[in-house]
Amino acid sequence: MDVVFHTEKAVFNYRVAGVWIQDGRILLHRASEEKIWSLPGGRVEMNEASPLSLQREFKEELDLSVEIGSLVWIVENFFEYREKKVHEIGFYYLVSTEDKQALPNGPFHGVEGERLVYEWVPITELEDVVLYPEFLKKALKEIPETTEHLIVNN
Repeated sequence: MDVVFHTEKAVFNYRVAGVWIQDGRILLHRASEEKIWSLPGGRVEMNEASPLSLQREFKEELDLSVEIGSLVWIVENFFEYREKKVHEIGFYYLVSTEDKQALPNGPFHGVEGERLVYEWVPITELEDVVLYPEFLKKALKEIPETTEHLIVNN
């Protein structure tokens, strides 16, 4: 069971995301029918540690085994989505893999089918992308050495 709670007007969501930077590019994903990009990851399941959640999400979505690095950001994110207020707690970890399976250049789908679109985006071009949370556009250019706690109101 995912750690997400819905009320009539609001949603609480506990999410993990992977910060995977390779060759000056960051891996992003979006729902096929949307234009909003985010870092790949997903919801934490009840009684699941956040690093394990992130490993599970990468395995489910891309069939990749990833190594979880340091926790970069803890983000309290407040925004509206589909006419509901969302309160999201997000843990953003550095990720990498020794898996020699290369992910393609250009847009591609994961193993779950066409539900999600993935793409390696040059970090220098993030200002041209609809990326949420928006703080990532600047923050990904200079990854902090210690964990930062952020409160974001979009």
